[in-house]
Amino acid sequence: MTQKPTPIGGRRNSAVLITGAGGEVGHGLIRALRERGREDIVALDIRKLDRGIRDLCMETFVGDICDHALTGRLLATFEITEIFHLAALLSTRAEFTPETAHDVNVGGTLSLLQLAAEQSRSHGNRVRFVLPSSIAAYGMPDLETKRRAGRVTEDEYLQPTTMYGCNKLYCEHLGRYYARHYRQLAQDRIDDILDFRCVRYPGLISADTVPSGGTSDFGPEMIHAAAQGEPYACFVRPDTRIPFMTMPDAIDALIALAHADESKLTRHVYNLGAFNPSAGEFAEIVTEAFPGAEITFEPDKQRQAIVDSWPEDVDDSAARRDWGYAPRHDLETAFSEYLVPRIRARYADA
Repeated sequence: MTQKPTPIGGRRNSAVLITGAGGEVGHGLIRALRERGREDIVALDIRKLDRGIRDLCMETFVGDICDHALTGRLLATFEITEIFHLAALLSTRAEFTPETAHDVNVGGTLSLLQLAAEQSRSHGNRVRFVLPSSIAAYGMPDLETKRRAGRVTEDEYLQPTTMYGCNKLYCEHLGRYYARHYRQLAQDRIDDILDFRCVRYPGLISADTVPSGGTSDFGPEMIHAAAQGEPYACFVRPDTRIPFMTMPDAIDALIALAHADESKLTRHVYNLGAFNPSAGEFAEIVTEAFPGAEITFEPDKQRQAIVDSWPEDVDDSAARRDWGYAPRHDLETAFSEYLVPRIRARYADA
């Protein structure tokens, strides 16, 4: 934990709390918030954060999101006004340890929702709780249905086949419950105690961090392998299609939703999308950018089945209408303006 002076008179400092701060989204979010002038960032991760990220925060903590003593200390130390809850076990790892994934993904979220509700009650202003969910919340019954469905709305085909997807879908419902119905039979309940907002991310592609083995990482894995001159065996079929977006657009969208005018929001959970090439189309673009790229397809039966259960595309019209969601990158500019130049530079300097 970074040591800071105790506030004069014991008064708690206000803070925005970011959990899972050591991940891809966490790094980008902390930098983006600092660029926007936020100096009250409190970051939490299971591992010690890089020095460059620690220096951007008011205070950092190392610990487990399921540690109630730690969350209690946060509650006692800070007046938390906003929470970005990013900590999670992702889809691939969660299938190896589903019970642990449930403990982290659901138990950790529940603990933070309780913390946020207590903060709202104690200082009289609603805490804003922002949660990234995932395309894994969907569950298409078969390939024929997936191809016929096209762009899927937030409320369709919600029968996830992975523990991670089940966890994320349940956490969306938990957030909605805390925002609208928390302790609804209690005499002293407070209406609308939380301001809960959620984005449902597609596959995310980053030029700045190496993919961590997620089930949607076949796209970014191709690019990073090609840039390093390494062969890549893609674990899904060439015709596999799901939506993607770039990491900068993902960060911008998270902040935009967090700061959107609440009176214009018509739902708690919003789809996000940008482009949806097939794995084969992805490989063609990568090969054009890196002519020596060696990409083959060796589908893994289990991982293929998971990706086949996710929609080919999502309908993000609600986000565009309610809070002006508009990604900077389509497929062409994602490669030409962001991925190729930055990844090429990354490995040229290695």
